[in-house]
Amino acid sequence: MQLALYRYSLPFRQPLMFKGQRLTNREGLLVSIHGQWGEIAPLPGFSTETLEEAEAESLACLAALSRGETVSPILPSVQFGFDCAQRSWPSNLPASLPPYPLLQGAPAELIEALGESDWQASPPSRLKLKVARYPMEQELALIEQLATRLPATKLILDANGGWTREEAQRFCERLPLAQIDYLEEPCTAFADTIAVAEATGVAIALDETLSRREEWHCHPQLKALVIKPTLIGSLSACEALVQRARASDLRVVISSSFESDLGLGLLGRLASEWAPDDPPGLDTGHWLTERVTTETGEVMTENVHCLSKMESSA
Repeated sequence: MQLALYRYSLPFRQPLMFKGQRLTNREGLLVSIHGQWGEIAPLPGFSTETLEEAEAESLACLAALSRGETVSPILPSVQFGFDCAQRSWPSNLPASLPPYPLLQGAPAELIEALGESDWQASPPSRLKLKVARYPMEQELALIEQLATRLPATKLILDANGGWTREEAQRFCERLPLAQIDYLEEPCTAFADTIAVAEATGVAIALDETLSRREEWHCHPQLKALVIKPTLIGSLSACEALVQRARASDLRVVISSSFESDLGLGLLGRLASEWAPDDPPGLDTGHWLTERVTTETGEVMTENVHCLSKMESSA
């Protein structure tokens, strides 16, 4: 069979919150086009489309391909999956740099876990922490602990646009700025994010602004673009952002949206191609208890649900 679509459901190690939605499983689709794979996995709370909508469009696109037609998906996650499955990948890419660790969870639990970790013996160069999810005092106490215990580690903070301008400014005024690599999207509006950066001196990065295709401009305190292909969609749109970042001397971080191991592998290849000198934000795989591929990268089709198989006339 030359065209196929599968659906997976992988349990999280513990329930995770995504924009107020509590998820126990990560669900998505795997598309195969002439033996090459892509992943289609809208992230609840962040993607504009649902998994059901992505599935319907994917099936329609595969049917069109089977008739020899060219397809142009509309939904971002479907664009990403189909682009990967039809891409001419460059050969001999270097291995991508190891992703930096991601911390997510209640601050008190993370402080306790920090005491049991071996990071102080071998501290990571960077560490990412989700913020704007718990009371501000608790999050600032955790950051203070991290800064004290890991003085050589730069902290990346990700607020996912969770604060008002006033809240973000209050938070940033109390940060150990020398140890903060950058803060991603403190506010939903780009103008508010810039105002916070100017008022407090914090370095910032853009993430959701890019996924929403909103206008933005360079600023002395803008340090990085965090590119999430599952949310942005077409690889050509992602590549345009990479080129714009290079032209403005901004760092590029290829970042995941809690894809399966197959999707993380594809994102790792894009990171080696587009941002070989910057560690990617791909440390989400350890939240999943199961895989869809073998250690050698073969998709275990017996462990996923087949939605469609068809021959292509092309």
